[in-house]
This record gives sequence, C-alpha cells and structure tokens, in this order.
Amino acid sequence: MVVISARLVIGALCAIIVAVAAVVGLLVWRVRRRRARPDLVARKSARLRHPVVLAHGLLGFDKIAVGGKEHSYFRGVTGHLMRVGAEVHRPRVPSYASIAARAEELARVVRQIRARKVNIIAHSMGGLDARYAIAKLGLADRVASLVTVGTPHLGTPVADLGARLAGLLKLKKLLGRVVDVEAFHDLTTARMEEFNRAIADVDDVVYCSVVARVDRGRAHPLLWATHAYLSERCGDNDGVVPAASQRWGEVLREIEADHWAQIGWSPGFDTLTFYEELLRELRGRGF
Repeated sequence: MVVISARLVIGALCAIIVAVAAVVGLLVWRVRRRRARPDLVARKSARLRHPVVLAHGLLGFDKIAVGGKEHSYFRGVTGHLMRVGAEVHRPRVPSYASIAARAEELARVVRQIRARKVNIIAHSMGGLDARYAIAKLGLADRVASLVTVGTPHLGTPVADLGARLAGLLKLKKLLGRVVDVEAFHDLTTARMEEFNRAIADVDDVVYCSVVARVDRGRAHPLLWATHAYLSERCGDNDGVVPAASQRWGEVLREIEADHWAQIGWSPGFDTLTFYEELLRELRGRGF
C-alpha cells in the first residue's frame, strides 16, 4: 500500500493547479484593453538588422480564438512590433512534446525564413527549444541572438512535483496515448542539469535573458498556489519558474511580472512596451 503524506498531497494539488491553470488562464482570463500610446508614431523605428522569431512555451500556440477574436500566444506583441518596424515570425511547435521534438520543428521553420540570420525571443520552454536547436540541430549559423524570457534553464520544482505525481498515479501510461508527457519531465531540475551539461552555448550566438519575479498578491490568482510553493523552496519566482533559474547569458532586464504577464495574459504589466524595449536593445547592438 502506498502511503501519501499530507505534504505530498498539498504539493500534488499545486502541480495539478498549474497544469489546469495554464490552459484555463490563457483561454478565459479577460485582460483590460490597453490604450494606444499617442507618441508611438513619433518614436524612432525599432527596425532590426535581422527578423524576430517569437518562440512560445509549453501549452503554447501561434494563435487562438477567444471571445470571437483571434489572439496570439504573445498577446498583441506581434502586431505591435510590426507597427514599430520589425519583421516578426511566430512559429508553432508541438504544445506537448519533449524539448528535442519541439526544437526540430523550430529549426525547420527558422530555416524557411528568407534571411541570413534571425533574432529569437523565446518565452519559457521556448528558450530551451532554441538552445537545443542552436547547439544540436545546426541552427547556429542562422541565429544572431537568443533572448529568453522566464525560461527554466535550471528547471523548476513545479515540474519536479508534477513528475513525482505522474509517477505515483501512473499518469504517464494513461496520458502517453494522448500527449508526449516528456515535456513536463524535461523541465525538472534533474533533467535540466543533464541538459545543461550536454547543450553548450555557441560562441557566435549572443545569449541573453530576462528575469521575472512578482509578489504573490500581484500574480494571477491561479498562480498563487504554485507561487507559494516556489517561494518556500526557492525564494523569488514568477509563479511557475524560480528567478534564479531564469538567468542565462547576459541578463538584459529584471522585471516584475508573473509567468503569464510576460506574454500579455495577465494585467498589471506593460507587455507591449517591454518587447519594444527588447527590440531597441537588440537594434542598438547591431542585430
């Protein structure tokens, strides 16, 4: 007979909450409309030397219909960046798949872009896909820079907990027929330790990161449980990923935003201005 401690049960509930919330929160959370900035036209163009590729994270999509309107994973970001002069691509990779499988699709799409090089801005797991594609799939000569936002480079205890729960309840056997549950295992701290030993940065690519943290009261309510769980174990976090795990290469920005606010799906953070500033940073560096 398997004895489950109260601590494990509470932790398991956190893992279930983040999995369900990742779907529910993105689909039904209503975000207040941001007013257009009156000085937008007067600003200097954010046109880059190379196109931008927006790489989505776990459970991601290129676009989805909500309330009769289409929205992208990077909500409102694509259109905004195009309006300020950037060429933007938003590839779709498998929502539930291992890093290796997702990276294969990302590499395939990037090779089809008619440009000598691209700048990849990747959210969450998308940053790991990009690192793998650059190091292992011959994409190094096509990428000028990689900026990761909220990426679990050292893994996340939320995934550790989810993996333990999946093993305990034999979820891998049940869900394996529907989705590739390796995606969740790939984000564990143990798997990411192996990943970082095997996936070395490439000298000709500039690696940068954005580190996000938020107080629990300012996070999306559906992230409160996981935020509390991570706070107890790791300190600062964005509700899904510890802040310490998000650092890779040069840290360009440290922001106050939960994991969903980073892509425009939670209120209280100016996502559009944030991505525009990232473009200006890259432009200033000749990318």
